[in-house]
Amino acid sequence: MPHFAEAHIDLGAISGNVAALRARAPHAQAMGVVKADGYGHGMLPAARAMLDGGATWLGTALVEEALELRRAGITVPVVAWILPPSAPLSEAIAVGIDLGVSSLPVLDAVIAAAGAAGRTARVHLKADTGLGRGGIMPAEWPAATAAAARAEAAEQIEVIGVFSHFACSDEPGHPSIGAQIAAFHEALAQAEKAGLRPEVRHIANSAAALTLPESHFDLVRLGIASYGLSPIPGLPDTGLRPAMTLRSEIALVKRVPAGAGVSYGHRYTTDRPTSLALVPLGYADGVPRAATNKGPVLAAGRRRTIAGTVCMDQFMLDIGDDNARPGDHAVLFGPGDDGEATAQDWADVLDTIPYEIVTRIGARVPRGYTRPDGAGARG
Repeated sequence: MPHFAEAHIDLGAISGNVAALRARAPHAQAMGVVKADGYGHGMLPAARAMLDGGATWLGTALVEEALELRRAGITVPVVAWILPPSAPLSEAIAVGIDLGVSSLPVLDAVIAAAGAAGRTARVHLKADTGLGRGGIMPAEWPAATAAAARAEAAEQIEVIGVFSHFACSDEPGHPSIGAQIAAFHEALAQAEKAGLRPEVRHIANSAAALTLPESHFDLVRLGIASYGLSPIPGLPDTGLRPAMTLRSEIALVKRVPAGAGVSYGHRYTTDRPTSLALVPLGYADGVPRAATNKGPVLAAGRRRTIAGTVCMDQFMLDIGDDNARPGDHAVLFGPGDDGEATAQDWADVLDTIPYEIVTRIGARVPRGYTRPDGAGARG
């Protein structure tokens, strides 16, 4: 694994972010969401930092991710909510992983897997309250809750939770938000009518945890905000600190004349004699090719813009007459303390969201960690 580049993760920032978010939802438990390798930050270190910050649940998309948490010795409740037919349900049930159920066929599969495992399955029923993605539609909800109640009475499953997910909670005031909260209340009432008494009701994601106290119920799911990135750009006073800093050594500095074409396609041409610095990160490492002539990078004391096409393994910076040497650092994004761009800045110039910026940083880039006590480690 190369050591010239690093995605450095401040685990104290993750713990602090979870603590700050818990203060926004003081009457609810907190779930730290660690899917997609902890949003690119490293699933296991991020999970432990979230627990240090006060999370008492963890959430993953895939059963395989949840199993990795169990194999690492993490014993808190873990929910996995995407269950394709090939998911190892019996193995998950055997180690007490909670399973999100989004359809009647999935409920049947979980019941069968519980029989194979010889253990009662812990289940969270998901209601589609308007996202139009995973979840049981309102027309099927009465039948699903009745089936779940029968399976619970037979000790095949235990309904631990009822949950849903917002479509537009990152757009404060969007009319769908109130409609989904109302639909969730209706789903909960129907579940109660069927005889279900879930331990936790949850619909709030990061955006809702920050802005919708009426959505907090028993549990808030803290994803992107745990990593210090706001789900609502420009939202003031979040108390969040970005945890990831992406940096690399400069590999080469060269002097070129005016009119020199730079990188594939000569999509950048120098307008004066200047120095070019080569940074050995590219789209194979998660630097978007769309950052060509757009991506902001701090180098030689100033913020620059990527010069020319982002390649598979490298990109160029035009640093003018400023001094830089091989081995000096270029910083793509971080918390912004030293003038570097943030992941939100990258998202803004690329017309995307910061989730994509941090989750796409590839495995070829090693992760380094600083713990709250200041100790460091590589992962």
